[in-house]
Amino acid sequence: MAVQNNESKILVFGGTGYIGSYIVKASINLGHPTYVFSRPNSHKTEMLNQLQSMGAIIVKGTMDEHDRLVSLLREVDVVISALAYPQVLDQLKIVEAIKVAGNIKRFLPSDFGVEEDRVSVLPPFEAFLEKKRKIRRAVEAANIPYTFVSANCYGAYFVNFLLRPYEQTEAIITVYGSGETKAVLVSEEDIGVFTIKAATDPRACNRVVIYRPAANLISQLELISLWEKKTGRSLNKVHVPEEEMVSLSESLPHPENIPISILHSVFVKGVTANFEVGEDDVEASALYPDLKVTTIDELLNIFQCNPPKPVNAAFA
Repeated sequence: MAVQNNESKILVFGGTGYIGSYIVKASINLGHPTYVFSRPNSHKTEMLNQLQSMGAIIVKGTMDEHDRLVSLLREVDVVISALAYPQVLDQLKIVEAIKVAGNIKRFLPSDFGVEEDRVSVLPPFEAFLEKKRKIRRAVEAANIPYTFVSANCYGAYFVNFLLRPYEQTEAIITVYGSGETKAVLVSEEDIGVFTIKAATDPRACNRVVIYRPAANLISQLELISLWEKKTGRSLNKVHVPEEEMVSLSESLPHPENIPISILHSVFVKGVTANFEVGEDDVEASALYPDLKVTTIDELLNIFQCNPPKPVNAAFA
């Protein structure tokens, strides 16, 4: 598609990662000149080639090359970080480079999970989120125009994780807690589009954008029931009590204690949906009412037609 000269130039860190690749593709499809920052020795050659064939501009470099970062930033308007959890604090280097460059119109740090400033979670997940909060506070202190994103759960990833639709044999489905707590599952494609829209929208500047479409709110038991009706299969549900999840979060070694803590926060405590959107926040589907979101039912249809293999992605 032809690139419009008046579209914002967008630079994505972590663009070959799980959610980052959806953000890059959305940026290209929406007509933005899109840059992807990649390590010189990246092993994700196939993804880089795919993004480049779509029109992405691949820029090789490392986070320690401060002058190179500053020079690159001066060529773009918007910076989006989708760096994975182990690299979260590396974003401080991006913040420092943005301060020097002085031209960035918007920075979106690597949130893309729960709304970390409003949740109370188990200690392993709390330590995870505290690093993200540190980045938010650094962005605010530097007076960098920002949009903080709470994308909640990656829809296809969690359908895959919870239902195991790729298994052809009779599956034992793990239910966390009672299974009645509501969670927000947003399709990865929708997360990509919402993110690019918000990144270039003056209404989202210096605000938290929460991805919580009504069509994407569902409990585990409702999700399982929908899948049983679609497939005609009866799934064997095994509940993991909250007490066992808390115990595992305390006994498992780090970082194995993080996933169970995340599952506890989302599917027992309901942290993706148990608070009101504040006056200074905005809900993504309300901000863009004309964008059709992918419903849970539509996500399940995709899995029913073409069951994917399991993917490796961070929970939040």
